[in-house]
Amino acid sequence: MMNSYFKEVQALLSTVVEKEKQSLNEAVERISASIMSDGIVHLFGSGHSHILTEEVFYRAGGLAAIRPIFVEDLMLFKGASRASQLERQNNLSEKFMQDEDIRPGDVCIVISSSGVNPVPIDVAAIAKEKGAFVIGLTSPAYASSCPSRHKEKLYLHDVVDMVIDNHISKGDTLLKSNNITFGSGSTVTGAVLLNMIFTQVIETIIDSGVTPPVFLSSNIEGADEHNQRLIAKYKTRIPQL
Repeated sequence: MMNSYFKEVQALLSTVVEKEKQSLNEAVERISASIMSDGIVHLFGSGHSHILTEEVFYRAGGLAAIRPIFVEDLMLFKGASRASQLERQNNLSEKFMQDEDIRPGDVCIVISSSGVNPVPIDVAAIAKEKGAFVIGLTSPAYASSCPSRHKEKLYLHDVVDMVIDNHISKGDTLLKSNNITFGSGSTVTGAVLLNMIFTQVIETIIDSGVTPPVFLSSNIEGADEHNQRLIAKYKTRIPQL
């Protein structure tokens, strides 16, 4: 069964990389331009999607211009079922998004495979109102199989500027045995996609003749000084640093 899961993940990633090439390239262009103009990339996800916002934040070998939108009540450690219920609440996003420092020229990536719950939908809409270019990492096919919980019956893919389709099927499972579906694919797929985008962004910035803002592992000689310079540059925009 372990090999079965591995094969399904491989097949899913191959599908995504092939079919989302244009969207991935556009995401790279938008993010590269933003960072070279002193913009930053905001990421939001609730529940397990929140994991992906931390995957690329303050990461050795990763971009410094990454700002996760942390809302503790929407994280699993504050109560998993509670977080799921809160994600379904209309108008909740306005309470924490109004003070978020999102500016024109920034990019915001909102992550929700189903794309049916009000919180990520409204986060995307508010980020767009603030002037950011908004990318939805979501599955329109998953969304079409479920009713929207948004008060205006919107889905995440309806409100973003651009969709990166993770091609996750309804239920976010890759395997089936004895009529039981299991084995989620959204986290591993999302992590690969985000790292593909950001590594290409770094290469694009290098090709432009600019030194990209990349953190070094703290275990490398000279890394502390290097990283502190980046933290000083971005601390005002990214207080989590």
